[in-house]
Amino acid sequence: MPRPVLAGSSLDRRLMLIWGAGVLAYIVSIVNRTSLSAVGTEASARFHADASTLALFAVLQLLVYGAMQIPVGLLLDRFGSRRVMTVGMLVMASGQLVMALTPDVHIAIAARVLLGAGDAAIFPSILRVIAAWFPVKRAPIIIQFTGLLGQFGQIVSVIPLAALLHATNWPTAFVSLAGVGALAGILTFAVVRNEPEQTGAITVVTSRPDLRQGFVDAWKHPGTRLAFWSHFSTPFAGNAFALLWGYPFLVEGLGLSVQLASLIFTFYVLVGLVLGPVVGTASARHPLRRSWIVLAVVGAQAALWAVVILWPGAAPLPVIFALVAALCAGGPGSMIAFDLTRAHNPAQRLGTATGIVNGGGFLASVIAILFIGIAMDVQGAGTPATYSLAAFKLAFLVQFPIWAVGIIALLRERRRTRAVMAARGIHLPRIRDVIARRR
Repeated sequence: MPRPVLAGSSLDRRLMLIWGAGVLAYIVSIVNRTSLSAVGTEASARFHADASTLALFAVLQLLVYGAMQIPVGLLLDRFGSRRVMTVGMLVMASGQLVMALTPDVHIAIAARVLLGAGDAAIFPSILRVIAAWFPVKRAPIIIQFTGLLGQFGQIVSVIPLAALLHATNWPTAFVSLAGVGALAGILTFAVVRNEPEQTGAITVVTSRPDLRQGFVDAWKHPGTRLAFWSHFSTPFAGNAFALLWGYPFLVEGLGLSVQLASLIFTFYVLVGLVLGPVVGTASARHPLRRSWIVLAVVGAQAALWAVVILWPGAAPLPVIFALVAALCAGGPGSMIAFDLTRAHNPAQRLGTATGIVNGGGFLASVIAILFIGIAMDVQGAGTPATYSLAAFKLAFLVQFPIWAVGIIALLRERRRTRAVMAARGIHLPRIRDVIARRR
């Protein structure tokens, strides 16, 4: 039976060690990113923050993350993954250290900005490691495994981090998190390498990129824009739920116990263990059908949120679990955007294109998280004491216009990408033609 990675046992071991160090860094970055998801009530009390201010923590973090994607992509094209990822881990650790020690809300917001800047470097770096070292047909599946393994960081933030906070205090919990981030940064520098490998999905090219020209060349290709809007549409609902608003909705809105809410978040991650490989395999086997998968994910998310919002009173647990599964699907679905990015961009601008695309989902996440918080405040439900199920339901309606914008743009860029592919002799049969043949 053929080996699933590069030939040669010593090279295989080295490859898995490099990838494993990158994945560990990504897990730690997810812990840092979602570290307020299960301690939002404690953060509100510590910093005397209402719903809009609490949303600002996540919004600025994600806004910085998104704004840093293009600079990070250019740095990756110039320096490679090892140095960019190491610096990102150390910047995140610095942000968490500040977060641990300050009681001032303004300094805490600045700390979250540092967190977003460091976090911005990690995922694009591991994507470049995968593209450089893994064969083309394996890369989509490995990307999915990377994404789902990274989501274990969310379990750490929901369960062990919250337990440590409740058992000790805020400074102890967040200083510990800063220490873990610093250690992960040291490990990254010691293990990760970016030597070019001809057998990978790309050959690593480092250059001195022109910021304007690199951005223009990447963005003008409709395949990059298709990837951008795919990433814009798929993960934001799950991010808004996991990063800030899901836990208060479950506990304060639906009236679930803290233990059951933690179980639901654990289920959120475990569903990814199933969906990630399935979506990755589908993307690898059907590269011309990737947009269909994205549309199916978005449709499921919108349909289930509509059911939960329209349900009289609190929706039953099976419906909530179905909603959480659909939100979880946004993660694997968003990874398809990077398969599209890799398919339509040459190696020398892959970092820049990846940065553009990765910013799409976080732009949508910023909009969703911010406007959910504003909607809560407008209804007079801006603090944990005033949260209500009715207020949450109305607030979550802000997601639907974001989906509409994303899908309309996706369908437009899909048509343009098909035209470019047709000019190159690659023709995609229309959906109605596929259905007619099956009949």
